[in-house]
Amino acid sequence: MSIEKNKQVVRQAYNAVAEGDVEGFMSCLTEDATYTFFGKHKLARTFAGKADIMQNLLLPLNEVLATTLKLEITNMIGEGDQVVMEALGRSETRDGGTYNNTYCIVFSFRGGKITAVREYLDTEMVTEVFGAWQDAG
Repeated sequence: MSIEKNKQVVRQAYNAVAEGDVEGFMSCLTEDATYTFFGKHKLARTFAGKADIMQNLLLPLNEVLATTLKLEITNMIGEGDQVVMEALGRSETRDGGTYNNTYCIVFSFRGGKITAVREYLDTEMVTEVFGAWQDAG
């Protein structure tokens, strides 16, 4: 698939997020997709497969955010089967606060769908809004 088509899939995925269309977002992913958040916050780990992404990433986000996350894409570049997006995100939390973050997200593609997401963001902001990482062991 061409770089421009891959970029369009990224736009489609995050337009779906902005509209609250979870299924639209999920349709852009392969069944075995991974989604990695870096850092030491409550969501920091690799989510593996659509079910894990839905249950342990998207649902917890929706429990905290009162409005859908709207991303303003500020830059997008691609090479081969990779696309990198920079964006500014805006949302409101259920406790009346705001969740405004900056993102650099790396996407890998297979067969015209996103197969891996690696999200870099302000981890201090994530900890403030979603909670700190807790070692289960």
